[in-house]
Order: sequence, then structure tokens, then C-alpha cells
Amino acid sequence: MIVEGIKEKKGQDIIVIDLLNITNAPCSFFVICSATSRIQVNAIINNIIKLLYEKMSLRVLRDEGRHSDWCVLDYFDIVIHVFTEEAREHYKLEKLWADGLIKNII
Repeated sequence: MIVEGIKEKKGQDIIVIDLLNITNAPCSFFVICSATSRIQVNAIINNIIKLLYEKMSLRVLRDEGRHSDWCVLDYFDIVIHVFTEEAREHYKLEKLWADGLIKNII
């Protein structure tokens, strides 16, 4: 459902990082994607929030970074990171959590 929401708004370079086997990980999974602008970042996060609520009655626990280069949606076990391309390259979150199982989504 999350990947569907990202793809509907043309999010790019989608990956899922499985953190289940990492001691003291902040959640079970990270979903990370890129957007070409802050406007697209907001479109992606709004679409994810809408889809998860409408189809699964899930409410986001916390969202941070609206109208910025990096937005985080916290669904407790799953944390979604939507970056502009420049911010993603700068923070390199995938490398920080490279000991997790990384799956590229096509």
C-alpha cells in the first residue's frame, strides 16, 4: 500500500530496509524514496496518509518535515522517509542503515 502511494505520485528510487534483526532499531522497516521537489514530497506523503487511512484505517502517529526536503511518516513499525533527490544524497540514510536487509522496489 505504501509503495502504491509512492508510485501513484511518481516517487523514485524506492527501497525498503528490513530492520527486524537489528538490535535497538527504531522500527521494523524503513521505506525510502526520492522526489524531484518539495511539492512532490508533500504530494507523496499526503497520498500515503490518505491511502493507509482509507484502505486500512491507519492513522499516522507522527509526521515531520512537511514543506521541507525530507519528510518522515511514523507508523510505529514502519517509518517512511520521502526526500528530495539532493537531501537523500546528502543524508545517505541507506548507508547509515546498510546492516539492514535492503530491497530495491521497481
